[in-house]
Amino acid sequence: MAKKWAPDSWRGKPILQVPAYPDAGALAAVEAELKRMPPLVFAGEARNLTRALGRVANGEAFLLQGGDCAESFAEFHPDNIRDTFRVLLQMAVVLTFGATLPVVKVGRMAGQFVKPRSEDTETIDGVTLPSYRGDMVNGIEFTEQARVPDPARLLQGYNQSASTLNLLRAFSQGGYADLNKVHQWNLGFVEDSALGERYRDLADRLDEALSFMAACGLTAETAPQIRETDFFTSHEALMLTYEQAMTRVDSTSGDWYDTSAHLLWIGDRTRQLEGAHVEFMRGISNPVAVKAGPTTKTDEMLKLIDTLNPDNIAGRLTIIARMGADKVEEFLPPLVQAVAREGKTVVWVCDPMHGNTQKASNGYKTRPVERILAEVQGFFDVHRAEGTHAGGVHFEMTGQDVTECTGGAQAITEANLSARYHTHCDPRLNAKQALELAFLLAEILKDGRDKQNGRGNNKASKPAAG
Repeated sequence: MAKKWAPDSWRGKPILQVPAYPDAGALAAVEAELKRMPPLVFAGEARNLTRALGRVANGEAFLLQGGDCAESFAEFHPDNIRDTFRVLLQMAVVLTFGATLPVVKVGRMAGQFVKPRSEDTETIDGVTLPSYRGDMVNGIEFTEQARVPDPARLLQGYNQSASTLNLLRAFSQGGYADLNKVHQWNLGFVEDSALGERYRDLADRLDEALSFMAACGLTAETAPQIRETDFFTSHEALMLTYEQAMTRVDSTSGDWYDTSAHLLWIGDRTRQLEGAHVEFMRGISNPVAVKAGPTTKTDEMLKLIDTLNPDNIAGRLTIIARMGADKVEEFLPPLVQAVAREGKTVVWVCDPMHGNTQKASNGYKTRPVERILAEVQGFFDVHRAEGTHAGGVHFEMTGQDVTECTGGAQAITEANLSARYHTHCDPRLNAKQALELAFLLAEILKDGRDKQNGRGNNKASKPAAG
């Protein structure tokens, strides 16, 4: 039998990626204050997401999970939230209409403030300071004062998350997500590219479909599904002091829920079976996820599944594969085969970002769009070969016009990276690159459905590069 769980039982386990706070008393005071704060999300919303992910696990829907690498305090602005939300909606429309599958939309938003680091310290010009671990922990400025972990930042992160969620709820339920507006959204930003022509064609066909529905009496006024959408939030549950403080008992079910986000995930660096992060996550009733990299062994994966989803509930557990374009077809099949063989029900998702990070010749950390697209293609090829369902994608993007990932339809070069390189941690896809990914996914999904239905044998083609 599993050992008894409590929100603080993780404290007796080994823990990695934890900042060293100099004032334990100040940290305890902030934790006590957070425990008195209202929940950011509600248990019923988390249950709704579990049900939606259950449909993904059964091959009846697709998961689109995206957002910032690491949210920042300095760039907190309603326009940035709106732009990222808008791009995710644009991608969802491309996927839904192009692949005839409902899309579950989950943002890396309203809580993605903490990042794991390869090293505890960073050295510049002979000066060694603690590594930047995200705005919820310390400052990005390379000064001794900024790099000291400050528990007051946990409260600032909570308040910013609350404001972000408030705006996201307004956008998703207040008419901004109306399908009739999709053809108005930022079509000009790809006006002169082949990608823009493809998007225009899709928008025109969607207009025809909406006109037909309106003629049948289905309009934004009569059908809330046209003017509203469900949108969920997620982040990596790295800062367990914060997550514990936000964990509450649901009055209707008596179960524990982490009310900081609808979905929480465990990173590739903190998925130790006997570690603190797995211990915490096994007890909350939210849908949870765990990342799996090239070092993940099949026996370890099966034990993680048994620990995090012992009742084999569809939608409870998502496996996020982050292998790298040149490794996905080697390391993913054994995991997929083992999970299928043991009858485990999980959502399989591709993170094509983290395994494809490299340093440009000018020192900038970047990710080539071509490698990102190649890993997505490889991920789907593996699942098609194994007869399993490729459930979705998990990626880092922004609605801002940044130059952080090279290549793609814009043909961003290494020389262009310095123009608008704004990330606080890892390079993100910009709006145009994210839309390019959506077209690839729609083609792959449509091709898979055509083959399943015996219509055509052509392999999905990749979007034009320029």
